[in-house]
Amino acid sequence: MAESFPVKPKLRPTSSKLTPTPEAKYWRSFKIPKDIETTPSKSFTFPINSIAFSPTAPHDFVATHSASVSIFSATTLEPKPPISSFSDTAAAVSFRCDGKLLAAGDLTGTVHVFDAKSRSHLRRLKGHAAAVRSVNYPRAADKLHLFSGGDDSVVKYWDVATEKCVFNLLGHKDYVRCGDASPISDEMFVSGSYDHRVRVWDVRVSNSGSVLELNHEKPVESVIYLPSGGLIATAGGNFVKIWDVIGGGKLLYSMESHIKTVTALCMGKVARGGGEEEAEGNRILSVALDGYMKVFDYAKLKITHSMRFPEPLLSVEFSPDCSTRVIGTSKGNLYIGRRKAKVESEEVGATNSHWKIVDDEPGRKVLRPSYFRYFQRGQNVKPSEGDYLIKRAKKVKMAEFDKLLRKFRHREALVAALNKRNPESVVAVMEELVARRKLMKCVANLDVEELGLLLVFLQKYSTMPRYAGLLMRLARKVVESRAEDIRSSDELRNSIRNLKRDVEEEMRIQESLLEIQGIISPMLLIAARR
Repeated sequence: MAESFPVKPKLRPTSSKLTPTPEAKYWRSFKIPKDIETTPSKSFTFPINSIAFSPTAPHDFVATHSASVSIFSATTLEPKPPISSFSDTAAAVSFRCDGKLLAAGDLTGTVHVFDAKSRSHLRRLKGHAAAVRSVNYPRAADKLHLFSGGDDSVVKYWDVATEKCVFNLLGHKDYVRCGDASPISDEMFVSGSYDHRVRVWDVRVSNSGSVLELNHEKPVESVIYLPSGGLIATAGGNFVKIWDVIGGGKLLYSMESHIKTVTALCMGKVARGGGEEEAEGNRILSVALDGYMKVFDYAKLKITHSMRFPEPLLSVEFSPDCSTRVIGTSKGNLYIGRRKAKVESEEVGATNSHWKIVDDEPGRKVLRPSYFRYFQRGQNVKPSEGDYLIKRAKKVKMAEFDKLLRKFRHREALVAALNKRNPESVVAVMEELVARRKLMKCVANLDVEELGLLLVFLQKYSTMPRYAGLLMRLARKVVESRAEDIRSSDELRNSIRNLKRDVEEEMRIQESLLEIQGIISPMLLIAARR
């Protein structure tokens, strides 16, 4: 006899939420540790304009708010004593490549340089005629220079040691609001402005102006280099665009997933270790005034995760060790999320990597086939990561109606399913009988009591949308083919009356919904045009 399988209900739409993807689980795992703080955010009085992580372990981070720069411990997530040597609001902040110095710009047009450990004030770089909105150190080995951009439309390249401006880089025609240093060259960096332009600078050819100009078509709020150094991402309006710098500034992709202005970008990473299904790779994190944080996989050109926050977002940063994510808001809240690392025990793997017949415990005899314990060895040992686990195939459990279908006793199978009173199983059996072209023959052979069971089931579930397609057609055919039996039984007539009443009520509800839809649809169309 051929192998048979149990009847399975078809997958139908339900109101339950979809199962999250492995990447969605990864980004949702960034939460505030319970042993550190009970609240999900740290609150300040003023907006969080800028956030930066130290490039060296343990990767402390800083946030600018009002006329202060707060430094947070990477281990405890608690703020250290703030830096308050500003005469006006601090608007931008950046760490040097070795994490020892910290530069911050303020609305007076001054760039301040601090010792990150002692918080002592080392330098004041004065030269901007308006607020400094962007400050960045080179990423690789240059510890003597930094560049800044301000509302005076000028990008300045500074010698920190002498407090002198080496180059005034001109070209922007409006506020310079963002910038980033190249990950592959200390002499190259990029700036973005409210003149809709993004300019790539090379200080080795500073006399010729910018080496590349890109038109974002909206005021540029944020710009970052991607890790390869050959691509950049720009944000402005509700767009995030990716450009090929090496290819002459070719636009590769434009993402429009936010409904309000995108305010900040940063690079994130899906770290290996969250499960076999998770793929390691870089992601672009974007935040906007609509309160959403979006995760964009620029290798596949798609949004892989979205997270909603209760207020407009202004800044975002991701730690170099992929353990902490920080988001700043317009209301002064700082949302900090940390991912709990999975600790793998090497000792367990080493213990279970080899099977042992001889016990290492002193005083125990060597196991031989003459001992009963010889045949039970290893039964309680769990498999290690490198072992192949072979499982016995589980015996398929067959329901009563499955056994009857296997024996081609169709009528008995239908009655057995009706007695179980599980609508999914009954509908699955009916669909199997339809495929075998035996359903109406089964209905014709039902006695009065079994026909009553069928009519009660049809009256209860025919108006449910997920079953209505099959059951309404079946109810009509049952009434036509068994009309004489229904007339001769008061119980069957009552079931038909109840079915008719339920169908009429469902039709009335559907008509009311259509009327409401006809009223609302023009209003929604007018609102969309505005």
